[in-house]
Amino acid sequence: MKQHVELRNLPVELNKFRIRLAISAGFMLMLFLVLYARFYYLQVTQQEHYHTLAEANRISILPVVPNRGLILDRNGRALAQNYSAYTLEVVPSRIGNLDATLDELAALIEITSTDRQRFKKLLKESKRFKSLPIRSRLTDVEIATFAANRYRFPGIEIKARVFRQYPEKEIVSHVIGYISRINDQDLEYLERSGELRNYRGSQHIGKIGIEQSYEKQLHGITGFEEVETDAAGRSIRVLSRTPPIPGSNLILSLDLGLQQAAEQAFGDRRGALVALDPNNGEVLAFVSKPGYDNNLFIGGIDHENWKLLNGSIDRPLNNRALRGVYPPGSTFKPFMALAALELGKRTPEYSMNDPGFFSLPGVDRRYRDWKPGGHGRVDLHKSIVVSCDTYYYSLANDLGIDNIYSFISQFGLGRKTGIDVEGEVSGLLPSAAWKMSQYKQKWYAGDTISVSIGQGYNLTTPLQLAFATMLIANEGKAYRPHFVKQIQDSQTGEIEEIPAQLMYTLNLKPRHLEVVKQALVDVTKPGGTAAKAGANATYTFAGKTGTSQVIGIKQGERYDEKRINERHRDHAMFIAYAPAENPQIALAVLVENTGTGGSTAAPIARQVFDYYLLGKMPETALAQAAGPAGDRGHDHL
Repeated sequence: MKQHVELRNLPVELNKFRIRLAISAGFMLMLFLVLYARFYYLQVTQQEHYHTLAEANRISILPVVPNRGLILDRNGRALAQNYSAYTLEVVPSRIGNLDATLDELAALIEITSTDRQRFKKLLKESKRFKSLPIRSRLTDVEIATFAANRYRFPGIEIKARVFRQYPEKEIVSHVIGYISRINDQDLEYLERSGELRNYRGSQHIGKIGIEQSYEKQLHGITGFEEVETDAAGRSIRVLSRTPPIPGSNLILSLDLGLQQAAEQAFGDRRGALVALDPNNGEVLAFVSKPGYDNNLFIGGIDHENWKLLNGSIDRPLNNRALRGVYPPGSTFKPFMALAALELGKRTPEYSMNDPGFFSLPGVDRRYRDWKPGGHGRVDLHKSIVVSCDTYYYSLANDLGIDNIYSFISQFGLGRKTGIDVEGEVSGLLPSAAWKMSQYKQKWYAGDTISVSIGQGYNLTTPLQLAFATMLIANEGKAYRPHFVKQIQDSQTGEIEEIPAQLMYTLNLKPRHLEVVKQALVDVTKPGGTAAKAGANATYTFAGKTGTSQVIGIKQGERYDEKRINERHRDHAMFIAYAPAENPQIALAVLVENTGTGGSTAAPIARQVFDYYLLGKMPETALAQAAGPAGDRGHDHL
């Protein structure tokens, strides 16, 4: 049987092959076209975009933080300055086990428990920062030790930083304030104010005092560097640089020598002193005792120091001169006397008999004078010189609280002075409308009696008392108190003068003002309540003593300092200006819990005057015996 053999049709097979080959070639061509289109898109259409991205991989834009402006006193002495040092800094995002890394690092470089506590506090408050300091002011040996072991610590680096320093520490702490690390709250404020871009790279900002209030002038303008980097992110070279503009220097009206004299006169006592130039409102001295070392806050204060400061019974963080409110006591009387003359309720010649007490008509209660048995016949001049309470009880009843409020408020008591630092409080000059608004109660005649001698609802700050005293010294010219005298461009040295700002002038009759001013001079003469402080002075000064009551004294009782807890004893106060004929300085002094103004506050003022007018530095804090005690000013509620 013959086998059949099937032959393949070669033309057909060849045709199929060519078809398959054409399809494959077409598909490959299509792929190449897609690839070409993509290459064209990347290399031509998007060339500029990707070139920029490529450059960004090797070029970094780094902020250059400007040097902070200096703060100087009126004579050019540094109150806030800068210095350079190396810090050891941690980038938490680049470290896995932070605690283990710090333990290993501590074996090379000393890191105390305080350093760790501060670092953890900063870590909690400043999560958005790239690096945080664990140690500052490294020695050369520490720098070399870390450099040799740097490969072991990715995420830890040494940086050169400019640090703030306050050489006078406690003496001007409440004036200068301090800078500290920027926290989230600061960042939110900077973002709202449109200043955030200018703080790129900055780690500190002013928190209180001059540092805070003049932050914009002190900070400067941030610069930038265009830096080429390698694959590891290390800088190779600087391609271009926009230099930062340093902050301006501030020249204050403050006299550091006068400040030191006042501090020395206070000794260990608590209190405040504000001295102004009555001719322009410049702040010459601004003391709040005790103070604190503001250097502690720059890098973030540690827990132990914060606990000591914040928990101290002496409240060193409290700015008594700016924010402390106290009853003005008998320092209120000269303003009452001016009200009596200006409003026609008393004449200089009018006199009354002082039996040692005053009673409202139809009321049995007696408001006692500080002197048992009284002062006899008293006119306006004598009422100031011996600080007769009874005279002002009677006067207040005739004036009424609304007249007292409307007249004396012109002297700045009970309202902010507008000084050029933040944080001032207003105090309180009461009125009938205020009491109704605050307590929903009517005003009583007895309330007015208390107000007349600077007690009752009356509350004022030492700054306000100094401001009011300035208005008596300069015939009623109300200059805005200010610390900054000049602003200096740190690059050109050009100085901008800060002009005095006359807010208003009181319309006081010169003859009335002269009556009160002469009485204030005689306060410091024999027979006056500040006679001891005025003894043997080679210049004439005017003043008024006062005693600010801390706790009430029951009807029929007498104030006995020895039987009262030290913290409940009266505050001593004194307002004054000198020389009396041509005032160059006006001040207010408050000494907490030390009794009468004539015995403690007035001698401090005398020493301040001696330094300012004569160049005489106090040897020690005086503890002069009191002169006449007639400045107690209690209403004995």
